[in-house]
Amino acid sequence: MSAAKSAQIAHKVLVVDDDPDIVELLAYNLEKEGYEVATASNGKNALEIARTFIPELVVLDIMMPQMDGIETARLLRDIPDFRNTYLLFLTARSEEYSEVAAFEIGADDYITKPIKPRALMSRINALFRREAQKAEPESQIEIAGLSINRKNYTVTKDDKSVVLPKKEFELLFFLANHPNKVFNREELLQKIWGADIYVLERTVDVHIRKVREKVGETYIRTLKGVGYMFTDE
Repeated sequence: MSAAKSAQIAHKVLVVDDDPDIVELLAYNLEKEGYEVATASNGKNALEIARTFIPELVVLDIMMPQMDGIETARLLRDIPDFRNTYLLFLTARSEEYSEVAAFEIGADDYITKPIKPRALMSRINALFRREAQKAEPESQIEIAGLSINRKNYTVTKDDKSVVLPKKEFELLFFLANHPNKVFNREELLQKIWGADIYVLERTVDVHIRKVREKVGETYIRTLKGVGYMFTDE
């Protein structure tokens, strides 16, 4: 049984692509799996629909007229309701810089066209399945001047709120939940993005840099040639 079918309430997915055949194909397969689906043909329309539909996952084509998928995702992330929404990018482009740009904006997955519906459904189901199965022994961490609350995805530093997108938050929470322990990039990719999603190792470096910019440089140490460690000193 799929992740959507096993839930009492169907997960909401917004599909955004300027190719009507792809939109129809994805909507059909998602609805068949039990998801509630809304569609848009461009980025501007997607932002309007998202505000009322409130999707849990947005499937975005990168190359679209009026507004590309990266810019659409960036504007979506600026809206508080969508800071933790899953983002899955679809693209006919396989250049590394497109993939890096997608993950810098907070992508949860990135799939190159042509689309294989069964494989795509598997990846989408895996996203929701990991969320349902995710369980940490602590939901609130108080450490070295930081307060990290996993129930509502909030971070405060010295009583001041720090806004982190979902993947940056999960990376900080995981490292802070294992202070003074070193994790290499591959381990962090497995823990934060999952074994069934292909992500460049550089993505970890990008997210670490962004977390440091927001909470401070001193919390996460780089051990050259080894990995990263949260220090509570």
